Order: sequence, then structure tokens, then C-alpha cells
Amino acid sequence: MTKNALIEELKWRNLLHDQTPGLEEQLNKEMTSGYVGFDPTADSLHIGNLVPIMLLVHLQRAGHKPVALVGGATGMVGDPSGKTQERQLLSIDDINHNLECQKAQLQKFLDFSDKPNGAELVNNYEWFKELGFLNFIRDVGKHISVNYMMAKDSVKNRLENGMSFTEFSYQLIQGYDFVHLYREFGVRLQMGGSDQWGNITTGTELIRRMTGGEAYALTAPLVKKADGTKFGKSEGGNVWLDRNKTSPYKFYQFWLNVSDEDALNWFRIFSLRGKDEIERIENELREAPHSRAVQHALAEELTTRIHSADDLEQAKNASSVLFGKNTSEQLKTLDESLLLDIFEGVPQAEISRSLLEAGCPIAELYSDHTNFFPSRGEVRKMVKGGGVSLNKAKVDDTELVVNTADLLQNKYLLAQRGKKDYCLIIVK
Repeated sequence: MTKNALIEELKWRNLLHDQTPGLEEQLNKEMTSGYVGFDPTADSLHIGNLVPIMLLVHLQRAGHKPVALVGGATGMVGDPSGKTQERQLLSIDDINHNLECQKAQLQKFLDFSDKPNGAELVNNYEWFKELGFLNFIRDVGKHISVNYMMAKDSVKNRLENGMSFTEFSYQLIQGYDFVHLYREFGVRLQMGGSDQWGNITTGTELIRRMTGGEAYALTAPLVKKADGTKFGKSEGGNVWLDRNKTSPYKFYQFWLNVSDEDALNWFRIFSLRGKDEIERIENELREAPHSRAVQHALAEELTTRIHSADDLEQAKNASSVLFGKNTSEQLKTLDESLLLDIFEGVPQAEISRSLLEAGCPIAELYSDHTNFFPSRGEVRKMVKGGGVSLNKAKVDDTELVVNTADLLQNKYLLAQRGKKDYCLIIVK
């Protein structure tokens, strides 16, 4: 059998977990439409969605047609796969809003032009809204036995604690999506994470029983962190693609700060660089771990793709402000949101604007009004030793007077003691 370009690409990128027999022959035979389903319960995708997105990206790059199904109907039910409890259901208006937001994000990855293999976005609510319950259980439900459904891991894993009929029926609903897309759009392939294998193969079985046709399944491994915890979350929760939920700076920092082991595991999955370049950068990290070559490559590529080159540049500048030297001028150029992003979590103090309007000696400001130092004498002692900075500029005058001209964004002062201790002073 001739090797298939898509399958080989997914293999070396560690994006192939399982596939049904005959898929490679189908892909070699003709341009094949394949789809992935997305959960519309949030108005943004997050980096946990990147694996199925990359499956669609590689499908399209191999000359096939990607279809993104956003589950307006299934989002009103809830997929039990990988879940331990039933989730809150959404209204149609909420789901429609989320669909539009997610479509804008998918357009950053997929070509939705009118080319033969241009991507399409579909909403399964469009075909479920007219399908009555009695018609569904008569025309679809009769083709799949309860025993078949009970054997799926997504069901077996929930039986101990119980699951509603609503969730139990989910695999039938997702299976019918595949049938509809097969009939109306000629879709022959469904892709997803390995936890979706049961739902996807229910779809291929429904197609066989309801139409006599043949369809295929392909899954990618579930991505986890090296410590076994869930990929896609930071200390603050999900890492979102929406800049209003996760700023470009925080997004950049997430990738920059992953462990070497995670970076090596994820680089091939999320980068679109070629194999030779990826292997070169991987070897650079192995030979010189301090370079963090893979982390830098991932952070730069993904921040540019999901946000913009300008956002990447700002994120890099912001990082250099925090960790670099002689960055006082750069600090002044940061807008307020980026400034707060950088120094999120550092101690804060509030002072009155009138204090600066009159002028306040730095020893008094750093001790009496902020408690950043235990005493004025300690401030002066550290100034003489070169250990005190204001707005990232070294203070060399023990009698320096701070006034409103020193404010960042006309609202903040950044006090620094030594290399790593900061206090963000908010002026009100």
C-alpha cells in the first residue's frame, strides 16, 4: 500500500493514536472531507482545543477538505466523554453567540475560501431543530442496540455514579451528525481526541447501517503535562485563545515557561515547522537546556498565529522589562493592561496623589507609606549598596524626591528591592 502523506505527517508529529481500516486507501483515492466537532459552551476556544484544530489544519495542508462542526444542538445536551458530572446546559442565544466567536478564532488556522478544499463551518442545530424526538428514535435509534452503547468507555466510566438519559443519548446524536454530514456534504472522516473513539465509531456504524456506505475514524492521543495533570490550564485556569480572557502576554508566558519535557512533547504537535527544523531546535534544547530553544520557538510561533506579530513583539518587550537590565525606558512604553499583566501577583500598596504632588523622599515613600522596607534607614542603606530601584531605574541618591512626573500611566510606581522583590504602588 502506498503511504499516505497525511498519515505519515500525523505519525511523526505524534498526532496519531488510532484509525479505522481502509482510511489510507480512501485518502490516497480522492480528496476527502473530514470533520471535527467543537463544544460551544464557551465564547472562546482554549489551547486544549488546539489538538483537534491541528488535525483539521494538517488535513487541509494535505489537500483534503476540513469541516468544523460547532455543536449548537449537542451543546444543549453535553458530551459525557471524560466527564464525571453533568454540566449546565445553555440557551440557543448563548450558543449562537459562542459559535460566532469560535468561528473567528478558527479562521486564524483554516482557509475558509471557496477553493475545492476550503474549510466549512457547520452547526448541527440546523438539522436537529426540525427533527422530532419520535422520528429520531424511530429512524436512528433502532439501528444501534443498548448493549452496543453500554459497551462504550464514555458510558461505562459513568455507570457507577449514574448518568442521565440525556447524556446516554449523546453518542447517538453525535453519530447522527456523521450520518447527516455523510449524506449532505460527502464527509467520510471524523477526527478527534482518543477519548472520542467510541462516539466516532458509533457514527461510522450508523452510516454503515443506515446508508450502506463506508466512513472512517481517526483519533489523536490526549495531550497531558509530564506530571500527568491536564494540558491547557495554568494556575489561573484555562489558557484561552481570546485575548480578553488570556492576554497575549500571559499566552506567550505560558509557552515560554513550560518544562523541557513538555516542550519536547508538544513542539511537533503544535508547530507547523518542517521536520528538519523541528529536530534541529529539539537538539539545541537537549544540548543547551539553558537556551530554552523549543519554548521560545513555540511561544513565538503560537503567539503570532493566534494573536499577531505586534502582540508577540509587545510580549517579548514586556518579558525583557521584568527580567532584563536597563529597562526603565521600555517600562514607560507599556500600556496599563500589559503593565498589570506583568506584575500580577506582586505586592501592592496604595498612596494618595497629594503625597506625590508635594514631593515625597524615597526613603519615606518606601517605608512609611508602603511598608516595602521596615525603616527609612534600611532604604538609605540599600540605596548606597545599589539595591533599590524606582520604575526599573537604579536609585543612587538617598534623598531622591519622588513626584507625579515619575508616574507610569499617570497612576503607578514600581518599587524594587534587590533583583526580584517588587511592589506596585497605585496612586489614587
